[in-house]
Amino acid sequence: MSLIRKPLNRRSILRAGAMGGAALATPTIFTSKAWSAGYLNEPKGAEVILGFNVPQTGAYADEGADELRAYQLAVKHLNGEGDGGMLNTFSSKVLGGEGVNGKKVAYVTGDTQTKSDAARASAKRMIEKDGAVMITGGSSSGVAIAVQSLCQEAGVIFMAGLTHSNDTTGKDRRANGFRHFFNTEMTGAALGPVLKNAFGSDRKAYHLTADYTWGWSQEGSIKKYTEAIGWETAAAVRTPLGAGDFSQYITPVLNSGADVLVLNHYGKDMVNSLTQAVQFGLRDKQVNGKDFQIVVPLFSRLMAQGAGENIKGIFGSTNWNWSLQDEGSKAFVKSFGQEYGFPPSQAAHTTYCQTLLYADAAQRAGTFEPCAVAAALEDFEFDGLGNGPTLYRGADHQCFKDVLVVKGKENPSSQFDLLEVVEVTPRAQVEYAPDMADVAGELGTCNNGA
Repeated sequence: MSLIRKPLNRRSILRAGAMGGAALATPTIFTSKAWSAGYLNEPKGAEVILGFNVPQTGAYADEGADELRAYQLAVKHLNGEGDGGMLNTFSSKVLGGEGVNGKKVAYVTGDTQTKSDAARASAKRMIEKDGAVMITGGSSSGVAIAVQSLCQEAGVIFMAGLTHSNDTTGKDRRANGFRHFFNTEMTGAALGPVLKNAFGSDRKAYHLTADYTWGWSQEGSIKKYTEAIGWETAAAVRTPLGAGDFSQYITPVLNSGADVLVLNHYGKDMVNSLTQAVQFGLRDKQVNGKDFQIVVPLFSRLMAQGAGENIKGIFGSTNWNWSLQDEGSKAFVKSFGQEYGFPPSQAAHTTYCQTLLYADAAQRAGTFEPCAVAAALEDFEFDGLGNGPTLYRGADHQCFKDVLVVKGKENPSSQFDLLEVVEVTPRAQVEYAPDMADVAGELGTCNNGA
């Protein structure tokens, strides 16, 4: 597919020209060192600084480690090191391994700790002390939303990492923030019909839900789409992030009359809750004359590795999988494998893509000015990054692409070959209007921080 360059809409042109942008909500949050006459942290030397803000500790640390590996690989490829990875398959051809806008790409890192306050503090340091012109990362939607808000106030671009809550590009969307990863609305739309075909329409579901924005969003979307196919929601119970021991939450499921357990958990929480549910014998039970089932709406290969045998046959969704055979996916898997000795996760894939997409937009815009970069990203259509033809929608800064429905493989061929793609749900089936009630929000005005 050739690169499609859509004309900038009126909103984008106004944003690109708005050098003043929106005023900081808290003007004293950044010191004067960070400011320049043009826009915040305008690169003056031979380098441009990107800020990689990932969970290096906490419940999502495994995802964060893989995100950081992918960020570092993307920087190598942008600077002409290695084999170029998906720069060779990306439909846009403005990046040639000479950096971006004549500058070498450099980076600083931070640990979000899977905590919003820590994530904001680390992003603030990258912007104020290190001169980062773009911040990216996060594996928690709570973290992503908090950092996206900070970047909007400061006047830098935020390229979200792994964040799945509808709110990131829904009620909490921001003009300076962009998300490549899919969301819970898309998971529900893709997963609902598959669950009906696999388990029928007469089911009672019991939800265990991580008690923060992503868990609430995932629970809401799965209830919406499973109730639409005839399922009843027996109960929905909130669990603290990083609980570790979920036995007190699983015990009531046994006497609830539910015949499906939906685990709205991610990372180590999902590994622990699924393992304990299996240890409690849920998968061996029959309830209401049916075999008891467990559903994990959002999967990752890292979670599957952690859960081991317990993952077999369990349905979920994923943004990307290393087993895909398109040219972009194969190029990325090859590069990542050569660098690190194992295949990348979906977290690694989305952060690598976000880095390339930011760099490409800045190169096409001919500047790192945030509002010009935002204008280049809005309504940008591209291919070759592993998800098929993709749109970065201007109305809410959400990417739209095909969604994968997967289940744990019964007979994996290796410790990495754990998820079987059972359906590639076409983009048209998961698209929705930007003002739909579940995802509505105000994008606001781009801020250059000047």
